[in-house]
Order: sequence, then C-alpha cells, then structure tokens
Amino acid sequence: MAEVVIALDTPSTEEAWRLVERLGERADFYKVGLELYGRGGPELARALVGAGKRVFLDLKLHDIPNTVAGAVRAAADLGVSLLTVHASGGARMMRAAVDAAAEGAAGSSGHAASAPDARLRLLAVTVLTSLSAPELGWAWGREPPDVGREVLRLARDAAAAGVDGVVASPLEAAAVRAEAPGDFLIVTPGIRPAGAGADDQRRIATPAEAVRAGATHLVLGRAVTKAPDPCAALEAVLAEVREAAAHTDVRG
Repeated sequence: MAEVVIALDTPSTEEAWRLVERLGERADFYKVGLELYGRGGPELARALVGAGKRVFLDLKLHDIPNTVAGAVRAAADLGVSLLTVHASGGARMMRAAVDAAAEGAAGSSGHAASAPDARLRLLAVTVLTSLSAPELGWAWGREPPDVGREVLRLARDAAAAGVDGVVASPLEAAAVRAEAPGDFLIVTPGIRPAGAGADDQRRIATPAEAVRAGATHLVLGRAVTKAPDPCAALEAVLAEVREAAAHTDVRG
C-alpha cells in the first residue's frame, strides 16, 4: 500500500516537533525540505531518526557529480530513508549519487545499516509540480513542452542511472509506472484531498487518484498540517488510501 509522508514545511524546529508530537503514532514518515533543514540542519534529521521516524530529506541536489556524491554520503550518515537529486543534473551526476549511496550503505555502522531495508534510497526530481507547461518552456528556453513526455524521459534517465525512484506529480505517475520496474519508487507531491485548495501547486490529484496511478509514496503538506484538526485530516487521508489500495492492482 502507498505510504503517506507528512511534509514538515514549518518555519521553525519547535513547530515541527509540536506537529510530530501531535500526530504521534499516526505518522512515522516525515519530509524535511530546504527551509526546515536550513533551521534545524542535520541535527534535526538525526533527532527524527532517533525518535523512530523515517525521514525524506528533500534537498533536490543539483551540482557537479563530486559535490553531489559528498552530499549523498553525508545524508547516508544521518540515517535518512529518502533523498532527492534533480534528474536534470544529468546521468553522470545521478550515477555518482547512486555510487555514494551504495558506499554509505556498505560502510555505515549507524542507522542506515540497522535494518535490511533501511538504506538510503535516492529519488530523482523530474518536473516540479509547481510548474505549468508554459513556465517549463520559459525556463528551458523553448516552446511549452509536453510535461508528461518530459517527466517520462527524465524518469527513464533516472532508472538507467540506477536511481531508486522519481518524484513526479500524480498526473504523470501512471505513465511512469507503466514503464518502470516493479520496485521503482514513485513519490507524488501535489496531493490534495477533494475540495482542498491547490495553493502554489499546478499538477495535483486526490490521494485515491495518486494510489490508482501507481504512486508508492504520497506527500501531504498543508492539507494535514494546516487543518483545524491535523489528526482527523490525516486519518481521513489514510482511510482514503486504504480504500483505494483495496481496489487497485499496483506493482511495487
């Protein structure tokens, strides 16, 4: 069944911990992005892992291969479960990241080697869910592309480089799943329960739609964290995911 990851997009570590404590055992997988990592740094990631939580470190690394490899090794030392790099960084960069993650799994005596499936797994970011086709065309200096085709192209590149999965919107997840190996991860942001606002996202879907499309992980942010009752909001999402999974045949 697809896993739900709660995005700790809070401006302070204190607010992040309050949310973690409030959700309690309902949630054990949290995303730490650039803003919160800038506040809490590696210490926050270590503390979450030490508290028994899995961490998706969403740093979207995009640099020369040697620099990215060093950053991947550092993340592996923290014991985090998922880490993002940009697919548009190219094949050499992604392969360097994959090699560094393997080194971390082989050489760590800490959290990353404490369980059979606790190794750091890498995700390649394809096209940000905040980008529309015209915005993507402007950024890449060409006519508005077919976003789905670009996501699939980058997903193929990531799989060929040995990356464990991709970050893609739920609108492209089905096309990726149709071509990807069964254990290929598809992590979908842009998840909004029916009736929720889109905020700054462009390509969104409900939890059930993402599950049916083949997503393995659903990233939930404001729909849960800013809800009047975050616990009730999360329970509703989990129920929707279970219901969709019960009626969906999804590989991986």
